[in-house]
Amino acid sequence: MGTLVSYRRESSIATITMDDGKVNALSAELLAELNAALDRAAADQAVVVLAGRPGVFSAGFELAVLKAGGRPAALMVRAGFELAARVLAFPAPVLIACTGHAVAMGAFLLMSGDYRIGVDGPYKFSVNEVAIGLTVPQAAIEICRQRLTPAHFSRAVILADVFSPQDALAAGFVDRLVPEGELQDLAGSTAARLATLDLNAHGVTKLRAREPALTAIRAAIDSDYAALRA
Repeated sequence: MGTLVSYRRESSIATITMDDGKVNALSAELLAELNAALDRAAADQAVVVLAGRPGVFSAGFELAVLKAGGRPAALMVRAGFELAARVLAFPAPVLIACTGHAVAMGAFLLMSGDYRIGVDGPYKFSVNEVAIGLTVPQAAIEICRQRLTPAHFSRAVILADVFSPQDALAAGFVDRLVPEGELQDLAGSTAARLATLDLNAHGVTKLRAREPALTAIRAAIDSDYAALRA
């Protein structure tokens, strides 16, 4: 696909892997490559497995751009949350293989998958905006609200708590944890099971189930973008 994202299709399963050689910062370039990969998966009518590089799924937005502010930051943030909304509404199942740390926008993208498998290890799951002097975007709050348990939602969003993989499982960041060496096999077998679903029924049901959340997220994207540009 490009220098930051790879695409591999086997039968009806498309594996999309982010790897910038560092922490998979969700820059404008990486976000564009992810969208191109999803375009290809949609054309292939494939179940998606979205993965990171060893040790890290994504550490979130490119921080230097975010802190500089202005139009580039506003466009990057908008693109990130539009990607999350796209994943939440994607017509085929999206399985996320969380290969390690998931922080800020990396965690929001993780929470947008239909089924999320994490690895049990020395990894952190965090909505860290408040800890680094940033207000959590409304779109992020809406994503967290529809996946995290109420008690963990407050700890994650308002207090910027850092969660271990086991705590992240209890909170709702992931649906299942496996030892690191088993992630690829479990992701493959789970994706194969998801590929047996009726894709039309899956897609329609997904939109019905998530309509309130998607409406709130899309409205929040517009509000966040206006605030960042102000």
